[in-house]
Amino acid sequence: GMASTRASGTNAVRYGTMKDVVLAVTAVTADGEEITTASRARKSSAGYDLTRLFVGAEGTLGVITSVTLKLAGIPEKIAGGVSSFDTLEDACNAVIMTIQMGIPVARIELLDALQVKACNAYSGLDFPETPLLLLEFHGSEQAVAMQSEQFAGIAAECGGSEFVWTANAEERNRLWKARHNAYWAGRALKPEYEGFSTDVCVPISRLADCVAETQADIAAEGILAPVVGHAGDGNFHLLVLFDKDKPGEIEKIEAFTVRLAERAIAMGGTSTGEHGVGQGKKRVVGKELGSTVAMMRAIKQALDPDNIFNPGKIF
Repeated sequence: GMASTRASGTNAVRYGTMKDVVLAVTAVTADGEEITTASRARKSSAGYDLTRLFVGAEGTLGVITSVTLKLAGIPEKIAGGVSSFDTLEDACNAVIMTIQMGIPVARIELLDALQVKACNAYSGLDFPETPLLLLEFHGSEQAVAMQSEQFAGIAAECGGSEFVWTANAEERNRLWKARHNAYWAGRALKPEYEGFSTDVCVPISRLADCVAETQADIAAEGILAPVVGHAGDGNFHLLVLFDKDKPGEIEKIEAFTVRLAERAIAMGGTSTGEHGVGQGKKRVVGKELGSTVAMMRAIKQALDPDNIFNPGKIF
């Protein structure tokens, strides 16, 4: 399937999928024809939105041979900062308030206590081992200062630690080191284990509920799974660490993943914000998308009648 890309660099644009940054693609169809889905114009109302159809199809409708991407200018100033919270609920409330107030935060990332512990050990950091928010603001020098001060007030109101921020690139990179190395830090918790990444996305107002219920499920099952969230989008990821040779372990992880997806769907969210359905989550697609699955099957049948592109994915 199509991998997700990180869309950062424009004001108020957090992490996104390929759908957010692709203007057009060229693709080879099942009959060998190469098509182009859109012009290079910044916007178009001509016909079906085939660009998003092909990008969102996880490689099941054709082979994408090239993409035309939106480019984002480098902002005049970038400020970054961190704040620790006693609970995930407090951290999520700070996120909700930030988004509802319309503060143009460029990135706002959530790390749970286990992920912070892993990052401290792996990257030589000394953050309190409690839920952590990392933020980034883009714009003019005055704008990023004002936005940082606005968030500092929100963090204080939600019980967070003092919001430490800087516009110095070297210092900002040091603060963000925890996020940049999060995957490898998580793997280092149990290097001998396999690592399985999964994600869901919910309305921001349900982020705290979904993460809390997921962590309760993790604890009940005795699973090791640090959490990282693109909190401003209501999207969070888990790195599930497991022993593939332990009897019943893979089945337990698969069942946990299905429960996670169903939990997000029940909260008005989606089984996957970025990773895609692939094979692992196709059993929950019907619950999320309902009758539109039949429409997708019809499109698949029409464009790929011999099922040669990523057979067995999504449906």
